[in-house]
Amino acid sequence: MILTIHIAHPEARAISKAAEILAAGGLVIYPTDTVYGLGCSIEDKNAIERIHLIKRQRADKPFSFVCSDLTNISSYAHVSNAAFKTMKHLIPGPYTFILPAAKMKQLPKIGTSDTQYKRHRRQRCRPH
Repeated sequence: MILTIHIAHPEARAISKAAEILAAGGLVIYPTDTVYGLGCSIEDKNAIERIHLIKRQRADKPFSFVCSDLTNISSYAHVSNAAFKTMKHLIPGPYTFILPAAKMKQLPKIGTSDTQYKRHRRQRCRPH
């Protein structure tokens, strides 16, 4: 299924459909500042594995993840006060922050290199 969402005037129905697709384990393609990203729910092990297969990526290569704001960042990464202030100052903007990963029980483990996989998370925050 191809679902197009207009960036300047997104339709609520299209956003809801995209959320349903993600919740059901689907993948989405979304634009970034440089290329298109391939995304899924951060909580769906099978979807993460499909992205690894599609991209022909090793299981120990870290992923970036997108969030709408910094509200729950500490659930995913260790953020010092200085780093938090810097991110808060720069966001919104075209930035990716590389932070040490927090121990997350809710994030699915994949492959055989779980420790390496969880060592770092890339954090990209964009306004919605």
